[in-house]
Amino acid sequence: MPSETRPSKLGRWSEPALRVLRERYLSREQGQVRESPEEMCWRVARAIAGAESRFGRSEAAVAEVAAAFYDMMVDGYFLPNSPTLMNAGKENALQYSACYVLPVGDSMEEIFDSVKAAAIIQQSGGGTGFAFSRLRPKDDIVHSTGGRASGPISFLRVFNAATEAVKQGGARRGANMGILRVDHPDVLEFIECKLDGGITNFNISVAATDAFVEALAGDGEYELINPRTGQVTGRLRARDVFARIVGAAWRTGDPGMVFIDRINRSPANPTPDVGLIEATNPCIAGDSLVATDRGLLRMERIASAFTEGGLAVKVDQRLVPSRLMVWEGTHDVPLSAYGQGCLPISRAFCSGERDTVTVRTAAGFELTCTPDHRLMTDRGWVQAGMLRVGADRVWIQSDPGAFADDATLPVETPSEFVGRNGRRYRHALPTRWSRDLGLVLGWLVGDGWLRASGATYPTVGLVFGGEDDAALERIAGLMNPWFGRPVEARTRARGVRHLMYPGKFFAGFLQSLGVRSRGAGAKTGPGTFVSDARGPSVGCLSGVFTALRTRRREP
Repeated sequence: MPSETRPSKLGRWSEPALRVLRERYLSREQGQVRESPEEMCWRVARAIAGAESRFGRSEAAVAEVAAAFYDMMVDGYFLPNSPTLMNAGKENALQYSACYVLPVGDSMEEIFDSVKAAAIIQQSGGGTGFAFSRLRPKDDIVHSTGGRASGPISFLRVFNAATEAVKQGGARRGANMGILRVDHPDVLEFIECKLDGGITNFNISVAATDAFVEALAGDGEYELINPRTGQVTGRLRARDVFARIVGAAWRTGDPGMVFIDRINRSPANPTPDVGLIEATNPCIAGDSLVATDRGLLRMERIASAFTEGGLAVKVDQRLVPSRLMVWEGTHDVPLSAYGQGCLPISRAFCSGERDTVTVRTAAGFELTCTPDHRLMTDRGWVQAGMLRVGADRVWIQSDPGAFADDATLPVETPSEFVGRNGRRYRHALPTRWSRDLGLVLGWLVGDGWLRASGATYPTVGLVFGGEDDAALERIAGLMNPWFGRPVEARTRARGVRHLMYPGKFFAGFLQSLGVRSRGAGAKTGPGTFVSDARGPSVGCLSGVFTALRTRRREP
């Protein structure tokens, strides 16, 4: 554990902040506050940092983590959730997590076990979610007693009352989410259960199925199913149900809707055998570029190659200054990543298909993401779908990004190739990224052509103007050894010269690095450069812009 001596830095707390801290978070003895805000921050920082020792960190490293965590808290850059502030470092065996989903089974024992668990969680500051869809409908037979079931909404009121009682003596008011499937026989009562104002400790949502959505689109009916028997008990017109959802939501803000089938048939639920997903996080599109300690990587590559971490992402210094980062590599990322302002990820995954919006700035920067993905603006964090066109200014990366240290090419580069006719071809192809390789690829994109992927005469061609003697000499000096024999430039009209290298293997190598056989207007640079070393990236840009400048000068 780090030293018990608290760092000397003091926080700047507003009067409302101090009032909230005193009422909810600062430790008490016999009803009296016995802790200052700084002492609370140090208590929490020491407890959180103590976990690092379980992963082999030294005492000095643990103390460094505690000090950095304390600095972030008292400077107002970050605060953990309420249960952590309330429980960390108190040795009270209570949880630090804030959100739980509890099962509600179709028996009296299971129901009240969940009531008990919810009360304990809420007493220590947590929130709970419940799916009531497994409960038998109102007036269904209860075989053990011969009586009739009271239905899920009656038990929803029991959970609501338990939360009401707990919040009188708990650390803060408990929060609940209740969900019922749209095909449950009691769905209409559920939709309107908050209209009388009696249920005040719950948000509720209707779990909409594909069958319901299809019936809604076609103005048809859908079936109601008893969860106890699996039998159809009735039918409802989907548009009538939807109208009641809209009406109740307009009056009370509830219910919301969860499209449960769409969520659970997609990769958004990586463990469908374990249970259903009832909510998702904001996300970005697979082709979005993310700044990392290995350069700019597309999100789809991160999700496939770094599912368990091992990558650090760029953090804008205006949000988390580098002085607050902890300088020890314990997440399978190099120490240099921290120095570049990058912090390690814990995992990356695909969350399935969702509707997206594209945010495009006046300067040409572009991001495709879900509407609820938050972006930092001059007025704070704003969901992408709520940005004001022509008014909001979106922050972009303010400091230089990072480049990868590994210069190994992403493809194999054999020295000998065998054609279908058995003939052997030798090329001394480069095996590592370099500024020279970047220059060649940049010129090829800027003023060249590539015929590969099944072309009748696969060829790599580069074009040079009358004033490009130095560039022609340099690029020929690079490519001739790679090709395996010298190639002379051919002079065309108006002094234009061509270097042409025939052969499918040579052309295929350049194509594998990201150059595409496209017309001049559709050319794009090799995407691999954004994730590779600085030298080839600079070389590629130099080649592209020098070649384009030459092309503009040609008549």
